[in-house]
Amino acid sequence: MVGWTRAWMLTYRGLGPSSSSFSRLPIASSSSQGGTEPRPVPLSYKLLDGEAASPPLVFLHGLFGSKTNFNSIAKALAQQTGRRVLTVDARNHGESPHSPDMSYEAMSQDLQDLLPQLGLVPCVLIGHSMGGRTAMLLALQRPELVERLIAVDISPVETTSSSNFPNYVTAMRAVDMANEASLSGARKLADERLRSVIQSTSIRQFLLTNLVEVDGRFMWRLNLDALDKHWDKILDFPARQETYSGPTLFLRGGNSQFLL
Repeated sequence: MVGWTRAWMLTYRGLGPSSSSFSRLPIASSSSQGGTEPRPVPLSYKLLDGEAASPPLVFLHGLFGSKTNFNSIAKALAQQTGRRVLTVDARNHGESPHSPDMSYEAMSQDLQDLLPQLGLVPCVLIGHSMGGRTAMLLALQRPELVERLIAVDISPVETTSSSNFPNYVTAMRAVDMANEASLSGARKLADERLRSVIQSTSIRQFLLTNLVEVDGRFMWRLNLDALDKHWDKILDFPARQETYSGPTLFLRGGNSQFLL
């Protein structure tokens, strides 16, 4: 990821800066209804302003992540390219609404609803991990919305290396933070409880970014129930017959377990 960031920044170095603004749609509970298309939810997003003449950059985060994962990269690219840059919280992640539907079709539908509303089509669509699969599906379903596609450390092929993810959710749900008086105390307790299942300090710290205080209570902002019920959908890619003929780049981390 670091190498990719540096390479991208070098490619566009020297272009003018852009102004920035923050926008967020209201957070509300939402559910999908039966039918041919999932019901979109109003995603939380941050838009950095720039020139409308060039296709905007749209970043989609991975599982357990949020739009804040791309804060530094989004700001740097907005300044160096002069383009508009959008970062988005997927449903059931970050500040976006919770929904019982966690399919890639639903996540694609959310973007099909949001991007035209913001006037950000066609766009350069950049997705990491789960976000990469959402980006691939959107490009297949609505190629006119995607000027070019970048999938980071993921492919449409199912992998078995992600099988630890359900264990992460089980461990997170088992943490009882009812008696904690501060967010720092809740995070310390959660870190101790997660350590027996997740030995990697960096992974635990990443998961702990989802621990928040709401109305005096500490909780995970992820919709853990929805994740736990839909691993079969999250860890695989929907079967499709369409093709996307636009420019496409697959980026693989040097030690990747997800793109072989």
